Amino acid sequence: MAGEKADTNRVVKSGIWYTIANVSIRAVAIITTPIYTGMLTTAEYGKANTYNSWIDVFNVFACLCVVYSIGRAKLDFPDKFDEYMSALQGLSSSFGLILLVFAFIFREALAGWIHYEVPLAVGLFAYLCVSPSVEYMMQKCRYEYRYKENILISLITCVGQVALSITLMLVFNDNRYIGKILGVIIPTAIMGIVFYIQFIVRGKVFYKKEYWIYALKIGLPMIPHGLALILLAQMDRIMIKSILSDAESGLYIFGYSFATLLMIFTNAIGQAWLPWFNETLFAGGVEKVKSIQKKLVLLGCFLSFAFIVAAPEALMLLSISNDSYWIAKYVVPPIVLGTLAQYFYTFYVNYEIFCKKTPLIAAGSVGAAIINYVLNAMFIPRYGYIAAAYTTLASYLILMAAHFIMVRLVLKGKVYDDLNMFISLALSIAVGLSFLLLYREGLNMILLRYALAVAIIGVFAIINRRDIITLANYVKKRFFGKNQ
Repeated sequence: MAGEKADTNRVVKSGIWYTIANVSIRAVAIITTPIYTGMLTTAEYGKANTYNSWIDVFNVFACLCVVYSIGRAKLDFPDKFDEYMSALQGLSSSFGLILLVFAFIFREALAGWIHYEVPLAVGLFAYLCVSPSVEYMMQKCRYEYRYKENILISLITCVGQVALSITLMLVFNDNRYIGKILGVIIPTAIMGIVFYIQFIVRGKVFYKKEYWIYALKIGLPMIPHGLALILLAQMDRIMIKSILSDAESGLYIFGYSFATLLMIFTNAIGQAWLPWFNETLFAGGVEKVKSIQKKLVLLGCFLSFAFIVAAPEALMLLSISNDSYWIAKYVVPPIVLGTLAQYFYTFYVNYEIFCKKTPLIAAGSVGAAIINYVLNAMFIPRYGYIAAAYTTLASYLILMAAHFIMVRLVLKGKVYDDLNMFISLALSIAVGLSFLLLYREGLNMILLRYALAVAIIGVFAIINRRDIITLANYVKKRFFGKNQ
């Protein structure tokens, strides 16, 4: 019992700090957006952000997705982890250098393809030679429970990007999008070079066949997975714009952006949970995993419910000067529930990575992306942009079911309380979509919505009072009672 309480506190402690950091970084992004939109034309703003999208796409190939191997490698090479990280970096940077050479040789064609100047096109691949080292260091800190260093890296990068972007936009006055692009990539590149040197100094290994093969076996099958996730995130808005209009695409993106703020919290929970999960499962602690995972499921459901209840008023505040955006509230519940399903399926993905069966992950993700495309093509023309929110929910539900089947039937894994997770998700969907009936305008509807929400939260609190008291006592002790 004491051990379980210590494990819970460990995950809670990391989760709280990761959440604080993620919220802070997101707040900086929201606060600085008006600065960027004031200094850039809409075309420049789009061009600067599209460059980041190209970075995301090419990064999937350039780093070979070997980052996914780090958690398991921490268990398989506990005494040689620094060696492994050094060799891992050698692998990805070597492949990145090969891509950079090809980018330089075919620089004119590349620049024409992605619609950027040659220096920016080639610079993108130079950036990808060193930038993965930042993510590697953050992952290393995560699996060594050095969450403060992890958070510090994120904050320094965020603040550095904002400060340098604004400065360089003033320098590149005639082409301010170049200043915005350079302001984003230079701080990360500098940190990447620093961490690259640190990894080499500590590990003293650039190439080791055993490590390279180990990383590639886990990483390469994840490339289709990475691309599929990008498609799942971007396909809806692209198809709405193509099939319907820019205006309806804008409404969808507005509602979608609020709904996916939930990921700030679910990602923080995942960052705190994953290192502990790997270590505990490696030691055979399946029952411990089940116990804490059930708590994390309930926490995810509670957060999702809160987002759904508050969505109409939140969207009103975010677009207080333009009420034409308020209709986007109907997008929020299905997207929030899709995000919840995404949060749940990562539990299964974590187990697949633990078992080093990453081809299964790629198969599920690619299948979900294809299904999402087909459903969008069928329903967006008939029912408009709101249909895309439901196809997203359906795609993530299918993805969750696929990974459940892979873990239980293919890998024969029984590490979670699956019934609890599926019942919790089903109840969340039923309650969440029912609240759409309370999205109608009028003070009476608002009061009724919040009254029902309070009642449901009250029942939730009574059922889970022990966990809530434990969390409250921890937060009180950690943040308000130094001598307690």
